[in-house]
Amino acid sequence: MQNKLLFEASVAGSNSFQLPPLDVPDEMNLPEELLRPDNPPLPDLPENETVRHFTRLSKRAYGVDDGFYPLGSCTMKYNPKINEWAARLPGLAEIHPLQPDETAQGALELMYRLDQALCAVTGMDRFTLQPAAGAQGELTGAMIMAAYHAKRGDAKRTKMIVPDSAHGTNPATANMAGFDVVEVKSNARGLVDVASLRAAMNDEVAGIMLTNPNTLGLFEEDITEIAAIVHDGGGLLYYDGANLNGMLGVARPGDMGFDIVHLNLHKTFSTPHGGGGPGSGVVGVKQHLEPFLPSPLVAKGEGGYYFDHDRPDSIGRLLAFHGNFSVLVRAYTYLLTLGAAGLREVSENAVLNANYLRVLLRDHYHIPFDRLCKHEFIATPSHLKQEYGVTTLDIAKRLLDYGYHPPTVYFPLIVEEALLIEPTETESRERIDDFAAALIKIAAEAEVDASLLQEAPHNMPIGRVDEVGAARKPILRYRATDLV
Repeated sequence: MQNKLLFEASVAGSNSFQLPPLDVPDEMNLPEELLRPDNPPLPDLPENETVRHFTRLSKRAYGVDDGFYPLGSCTMKYNPKINEWAARLPGLAEIHPLQPDETAQGALELMYRLDQALCAVTGMDRFTLQPAAGAQGELTGAMIMAAYHAKRGDAKRTKMIVPDSAHGTNPATANMAGFDVVEVKSNARGLVDVASLRAAMNDEVAGIMLTNPNTLGLFEEDITEIAAIVHDGGGLLYYDGANLNGMLGVARPGDMGFDIVHLNLHKTFSTPHGGGGPGSGVVGVKQHLEPFLPSPLVAKGEGGYYFDHDRPDSIGRLLAFHGNFSVLVRAYTYLLTLGAAGLREVSENAVLNANYLRVLLRDHYHIPFDRLCKHEFIATPSHLKQEYGVTTLDIAKRLLDYGYHPPTVYFPLIVEEALLIEPTETESRERIDDFAAALIKIAAEAEVDASLLQEAPHNMPIGRVDEVGAARKPILRYRATDLV
C-alpha cells in the first residue's frame, strides 16, 4: 500500500462512513440527463489509511520551509511566520469582499497604506493591488500602455520592444495584449545593446518591457539612456519587478525612468509562492497613467476609506473583487517589520550572498559574466559537457541526491547550458557553503564517473521522467477507467 495510488489501494467495503439522512427538502429538480445513473467510482478506504495516504504525499512536497530553494529569477525567500499570524487575524481573515465599505475600514486602510508604501519603494505614484500573479501584472501593464496610446489617438503604436534576456512571460504577455514583439539583442557584456534599441525605436513602438537587474543578474548600466530613447520616441517603459530583490532601498524603477512597474509580492515581499498560488502581481504607475489603472482603487475621503469606482478611463477589472487580500496583509506585515533600512539590508545581503556563491563556484564552473552581479548569476558546465558529456540537466538531477532543489536551468535562453542561481538574503553562510560544496563535488564526480550524473537522481521516489511529454500531454487527474 505504501506506493499505491489512492484508487489502486481501494478495498471494497473497508469504508464504513455513512452520511446522515437528508433532513432538508430535495427540491433541486435537476433534469434526468444531468443525474448519474450509478454512484461515482470513488476509492474505498478506511479513514486512517486515507489520512496516511495524503500525509505521505504531503511529505514529498518541497518548499522554502524544507530547505534551500535557489531558483534564479524567482526569489524563493523564506516566508516569515509573523506574516501568517497577521493574515489570520479574525478582523482581516473573516471579512467579506462584498460587505459595505464602512464595515471594512481596517482592511481598506491596510490596502491604502500598502499602496503608499509600495510607491515609496518604487518611485511610482499609484498602485493597483488587483492582479493575482506576475503574469497578470504584466498583462495589466501592457493594457495600460495600449489604453494610454489609444486615449491620445496614437493607434499606430502596435509594437513592443523586448530584450532577448527578458523573462519568457514578457513577449507572451505583449502578444496576448495585441502587440507585435520586437526583440533587441544583448551586447557582449550581457546588457541591452543601445545601438540596436535606437534602431528599433520608431513611432510604431508602444514601449519596452525590461527588468533591471536583468535575468543575467546584471544591472543595466545604460538605463537612463534607454529611458531617454524610448521616451523621446513617444513610448513608455515597463518594469518587470521579478528581480527587484536586488534593488530594494538602493535604486527605484521610477527614478530610472520607468512609467509602469509590476511587483511580485510573492517574491520580493516574502509571501507564499509556487504551486499555482496564492500570488500577487501588483502594478504601479506614474501619475500620467493613473486614470487607466484597474477599477476600483481604494481612496480616502472625509468619511473614511472607500472603493472608488468612478474611473471612466480605467482598463476595467483584472480580477474578481480586490486581489488576493491575505497576500496583501502578509506583504504589508513584511514592510512594517523591516522598514526602509531593513529593506535596503535585504538587497545588500541578497547581493552579497550571490557574489559570495559566484566566487566559490568560479573555479569549478564557467561563469559567463564573472563580474559583480546583483541578486543572481549564471554558471554553466560547458567544460564538463565538452569533455565528459555532462549537461546542466544532469547536474540538476544529481543535486536532488544531495537534498537540494536545483537552480533554474536552461534560462535565460541566450546562455547555453545555463544554471541561473539566486541564493536570496535569507540563507546563511553555512547553507551557501554546503550548497557550493555539493555543486563542487558534483563537478568532481563528472570527471570520474559521468554516468553517476547522467543516471541521477538515485534517491528520489521516481527517476527521470519524460519532461517534454509531461509538459505537452499532462495527466492532470486520475481516471478510474485506467484500472480496467
